[in-house]
Amino acid sequence: MSRSGARVGVGTRFRYDGETVEVVELAATAAGNEVVLKDGHGCVRRLSLKELLLSDRAEIVPDQAGPSAEDAGEIASVVLSQLRDDERRKVLERAEHVREALTGYRSGSPELVREGEPRTEYRAGEPAEARYAAKARELGVSVRSVKQWVADFRCHGEAGLVSKRGLSVPRQPSVDDRWLETALEVMVEYTGQSKPSRTLVIERTRARVVARFGPEVVPQPSRATAFRVLEGLERRHPLFRLSAKRNRDIADRPESAYGKLRPTRPGEYLLMDSTRLDVFAFDPITLRWVQAELSVGMDWYTRCITGIRVTPVSTKAVDVSAVLYQAFRPRPAGRDWPRHAVWPEHGIPRSVLVDVDAADGPGLAGPALVPETLVVDHGKVYVSEHLTSVCRRMGISIQPARLRTGRDKGPVERFFRTLREDLLQALPGYKGPDIHGRGECPEAEAFFYLDELEAIIREWVAVIYHHRPHSGLVDPGVPGLRMSPATMFEHGVARAGYIEAPRDPDLAFEFLQTKWRTVQHYGVEIGRRRYNGPTLTKLKGVRSPYRGPVKNGWPFQVDPDDITRIYFRDPDDRRWQMLRWEHAPSAEMPLSEDALAFARKLAAAKYRYPDDRLAVADLLERWSLGLGTTLAERRMALRLSREQAAIDLPTTGTSSAVTLRSVRPALGQSLPLSSSQKTAPDQAEPEGCDDDDTDFDAFYADALDDA
Repeated sequence: MSRSGARVGVGTRFRYDGETVEVVELAATAAGNEVVLKDGHGCVRRLSLKELLLSDRAEIVPDQAGPSAEDAGEIASVVLSQLRDDERRKVLERAEHVREALTGYRSGSPELVREGEPRTEYRAGEPAEARYAAKARELGVSVRSVKQWVADFRCHGEAGLVSKRGLSVPRQPSVDDRWLETALEVMVEYTGQSKPSRTLVIERTRARVVARFGPEVVPQPSRATAFRVLEGLERRHPLFRLSAKRNRDIADRPESAYGKLRPTRPGEYLLMDSTRLDVFAFDPITLRWVQAELSVGMDWYTRCITGIRVTPVSTKAVDVSAVLYQAFRPRPAGRDWPRHAVWPEHGIPRSVLVDVDAADGPGLAGPALVPETLVVDHGKVYVSEHLTSVCRRMGISIQPARLRTGRDKGPVERFFRTLREDLLQALPGYKGPDIHGRGECPEAEAFFYLDELEAIIREWVAVIYHHRPHSGLVDPGVPGLRMSPATMFEHGVARAGYIEAPRDPDLAFEFLQTKWRTVQHYGVEIGRRRYNGPTLTKLKGVRSPYRGPVKNGWPFQVDPDDITRIYFRDPDDRRWQMLRWEHAPSAEMPLSEDALAFARKLAAAKYRYPDDRLAVADLLERWSLGLGTTLAERRMALRLSREQAAIDLPTTGTSSAVTLRSVRPALGQSLPLSSSQKTAPDQAEPEGCDDDDTDFDAFYADALDDA
């Protein structure tokens, strides 16, 4: 039986610094054992035995054959782990027969003797050939097979008795390497193009091989063999089986080891990204079907969502600023949210995180964290001059991700997938992640307004997402513990000992848009809206110290989503002051710039001398109708939207989607509503409606019929 050890003594040879040396003397000294080495030139050197055995400069040269780490065969654990249970039992049984043929005992030791052992034909006095012949007759095999089993067992143990036929790798088609390299080259060239067929790749490969090496130089495989070759190359460079987009993503994977930022505390990295939602929505302002787009901010360490914003069509720079604004000043929580969803209830006093006057309501919808670094893509909205300047003043670094590398923002990309799989696909109007997963008519069910969709997403994040364990949130010290974002927030505060909270919540106003206007005797006018307040009294008639785009103008911060108020910094005490719109008392909710422009169009078409007060009142009347929560009110909103489209839009054939026939099937379906928009039972139907459902449906059956 071969041995893994080698004798070290006089006469043992080593390779030391690439030269062969021989041990000529062993000496024991007070400092330890030493050896005397002599090389081929007769030079002698003295070394410590420890240096000779443990140093990387020395390597022993064994004088007899034995196992080596460079042997071609696999190790025993690899061979045995590939066996099925029945194959493993067969190998163990064969090993018992081999041990009995060698020693007379199936266990291989007299101390573990079994009943009836040793049998007569396998006693120690019997010749080996006789024992091999007896075992061959017992098992019904040839003596040659038994001898081969004994040789394999002596060399490799039980692993040597495994059938090589069952572990052999399927033989690959015999194809010239030059043809393989050319085929792989052609497949790589199609990475950024539309997905080709296998036949086209084979034909181009054959033509390129002939053009490069000459005719009849490289053997051309048959069509069947070429298909099998492409199947093997598909594992190296996917091209045919997956979608073209997925193939490009796999091809863009870095060849080196994956690396990523490793956050150590809450607020260290804030991931920001935008995506198109896989649902159709209805714009309550313009009453048109729109494609909703979601922008979020996520704390990388805790996976907490710090900002949410749903916008129609495309995201603008002001939307990104609004998400950062929410990180400094979180939105108030819903009044009917459960207690555990209201933030913060995790050991951090609310007064530490945000000014108590910054938000109304029972609590906050998320944590207030000042990010240290923003991880964004290369979109213009994320690298705008205003946003980068404010981040520089706040001490916030901006780190763009690599181009077309979604894995650099992996957690937020995974959030979008979780949102789609857990929430969006359960909503009406879900259209699937791509055209191959789209239903027959998803827009027929789309009956959620944008504000409803944002409220549903915000509540789902606060109630479910923040309190569900995530597989990516782990503590290396406790690998089996799965934590939720809310728990990870507590863990991060306890681990780091601190968080970056807003030192002044009013710093959030710097993310808003700046408008330059002069101060008149009636106040400030922005977009034909007049704002006034006690702060402006001392500025009337005072020359402005700014050299802005407007002569003698002063800077005002405007939130386009709420034009009922603007913000102005007092030049004396440098404190932010709020100025209200003169018609703000008539607005029962925040009013955006687009909403007011739409209201003015409606008022101009209805009244001869309209003003903003009349326009806002008329828009609120329409909103109270269009934002209804019952099926009847939504049907009336559709009817109203068609009337408005007839007034505002020219007849070009591209009118609002609400006038299409595909909208009609949605009128007969019940709609799940968020808890914040549920009405009491006595308000479920407009006054004067009958309780009979049949009459109720018949009353609105012609809501979209042509007049």
